[in-house]
Amino acid sequence: MGTKAMQQTLAYQLDELQKMGANAIIFQVRPECDALYQSNIEPWSRFLTGQQGRAPKPYWDPLQWMVEQCHQRGMELHAWINPYRAKTKGTTQVAITHVTAQHPERCFQYGDLLILNPGIPQNRDYICNVARDIVTRYDIDGIHMDDYFYPYPVAGETIPDETLFRANSNGINNIGDWRRNNVSLFVKQFYETVHAAKPWVKVGISPFGIYRNKRNSPIGSDTNGLQNYDELYADVLLWVNNGWLDYCVPQIYWEIGHSAADYDTLIRWWDRYCGGRPLYIGEDIERTVKNADPANPSHNQQGAKHRLYTQMRNVKGTVLWYAKAAVDNTGNYGANLRLNYWRYPALQPQMPFIDKKAPGKPRKAKVINTDDGPVLFWTEPKGKDWADQAVSYAVYRFAKGEKTDINDPSHLVTITRNTFYKLPYINGAHKYTYVVTALDRMQNESKQVKKKVKL
Repeated sequence: MGTKAMQQTLAYQLDELQKMGANAIIFQVRPECDALYQSNIEPWSRFLTGQQGRAPKPYWDPLQWMVEQCHQRGMELHAWINPYRAKTKGTTQVAITHVTAQHPERCFQYGDLLILNPGIPQNRDYICNVARDIVTRYDIDGIHMDDYFYPYPVAGETIPDETLFRANSNGINNIGDWRRNNVSLFVKQFYETVHAAKPWVKVGISPFGIYRNKRNSPIGSDTNGLQNYDELYADVLLWVNNGWLDYCVPQIYWEIGHSAADYDTLIRWWDRYCGGRPLYIGEDIERTVKNADPANPSHNQQGAKHRLYTQMRNVKGTVLWYAKAAVDNTGNYGANLRLNYWRYPALQPQMPFIDKKAPGKPRKAKVINTDDGPVLFWTEPKGKDWADQAVSYAVYRFAKGEKTDINDPSHLVTITRNTFYKLPYINGAHKYTYVVTALDRMQNESKQVKKKVKL
């Protein structure tokens, strides 16, 4: 796609996702040590322009554009990076500025992939430098890593790091423990790097959906599949329990009743063991709608899965894989979000471990009749620094006689970064109370300001 077609496609998808109630977009910006944004560290991605290192023409910066588009729609934008993967099988040529061309000694080949070796400290520093650059230059709300740490196992292949392990074991006797320690050191450094640059940028990770199987660990899930801990060397619970991430999105992409990785079993496991940080469930739309609900075979599994995660004490939300499947309304999934499950806007889950103080309330609320109809205006509250500055506003509407309960999401009409809201005028005979609250970067909500109006 050219620039115009790509922007049109993305804008359409964002509009549809907004109608469905989505309040955050996770946008991939670094598939293989490359960039879908302007970078002086890594080359432009071939997935954007067809050739690694070639800038888009007409020129645009997809990350900057997406930040602006999402914020206009009241959504957060989280920049998604792949940490270690440096080259995939479809990439036949890398740019001369690519890290594998500059430092081939810091990579290893495994299957069809070229991987930045997690056992080399310079690679940790390199990825953290990339993250710092993104966080510093873009007004993103979060930065996200997916499940690719050490590579997924390939039959008959061995990760070529035995020599490095023997030379740099740091007193660790087992190579598996050493690999896990390498990844954990990186995750900790990554988290600290991001928050040192901007304390409000949320760090998220979406690990593979199984931590460990019960046969390998007393706390493992009753499953029989690939394991984060043992095969990918990702000790997710260690990261959560030490506070090295701000939210966790386990990719529970299977169906209820799957023989090796039952969704019901896994959502309960993650809810029990991973509540130390906000927990969102990674959901595969296509697999959800192509499988029947075991308790109601005439329906797909969307409703059953929704009931499950509303029953979980620690599940704070859902992350959908992938956006196009929702927009295309695969299996009626998107329509169900719009009409039922995500019918009303939703605030982001709070993160009091970063900041729990609410901003001041909006000031000087008033209704002004414009040529385009009545508009509710208000003034931004005063705030000294990021922790008490308002960045967006929640607008609620209550009919005459209704209790002004802002905890009832059916009354939340919009979340906006503007300091105004166009009112839906009818004939001036109906009385309403509008309530506006201020939200800071951590979604702490201010006290209310009310305005009565006839519409």
